[in-house]
Amino acid sequence: MWIYEKKLQYPVRVGKCDVRMARYLMEQYGGADGELAAALRYMNQRYAIPDKVIGVLTDISTEEFGHLEMIATMIYKLTKDASIEQLEAAGLGPNYATRDHALFYNNAAGVPFTATYIAAKGDPLADLYEDIAAEEKARATYQWLIDMTDDVDLQDSLKFLREREIVHALRFKESVQILIDDRGKKKIF
Repeated sequence: MWIYEKKLQYPVRVGKCDVRMARYLMEQYGGADGELAAALRYMNQRYAIPDKVIGVLTDISTEEFGHLEMIATMIYKLTKDASIEQLEAAGLGPNYATRDHALFYNNAAGVPFTATYIAAKGDPLADLYEDIAAEEKARATYQWLIDMTDDVDLQDSLKFLREREIVHALRFKESVQILIDDRGKKKIF
């Protein structure tokens, strides 16, 4: 179904070990408004959406999986040289005790990912408006993450992700308009 090229959508560089920032990035890894929730939400909604806009959900869902990979890479790079003491000080001691440096889908507070994050109403307009809101929430979170670090390399990758959220919101808004315009057309059977 997909062709996978083994490279990130955008380069991920970090300037230093920063376990605190890695923990904050977990919000975009396994949080309610994070990349996994978005990818699964859009992929799931595809089955109740008109053919005219199904491609938008497929494309954006697939890209969100790429963003998830970028976030995982950021977290890995920010923690790979961290000591156990640094992990504990940043609140990642429980994760280390359970999984070493392996990632787990949870948010910045350590709350595990849940399927309740995946919204699907079955009404195309309701779902698309939910998707617009999800992208705007992700954009806001990326901006706050950018504000929380002085690592210009990390900021660069986060800015890329923030801008993609803006593009996704615009694509969903276009899809809403397509469906609204289609609704207004006279249908002859």
